[in-house]
Amino acid sequence: MFILFGVIAIVATFINLYMYKAGKDYKLAMAIGLSFTALTLCSEYSLVSRWVKVGDWSALMDVVPGMERALWFLTIVSILLNIAPILLERKGKINSFF
Repeated sequence: MFILFGVIAIVATFINLYMYKAGKDYKLAMAIGLSFTALTLCSEYSLVSRWVKVGDWSALMDVVPGMERALWFLTIVSILLNIAPILLERKGKINSFF
């Protein structure tokens, strides 16, 4: 399930950036991208929780250390890409002010 949520988050993020570039309202796509990023993290946490419940320690030892770094990195990238249009708009407003 986390793969599906992750793919939807990536697609929504690219739609967000495309809509900003096209000059359309991008805020719904931004909210969807960030929401599915959160759902991806929750889904991954649920998977790890199931492994703990059944005592699958080899899966935990193999997957969790690498997934931790990947999830941190991808979450930070998702947040930055999704808020990039807001930051670019603010930068444009500041530049037009001076």
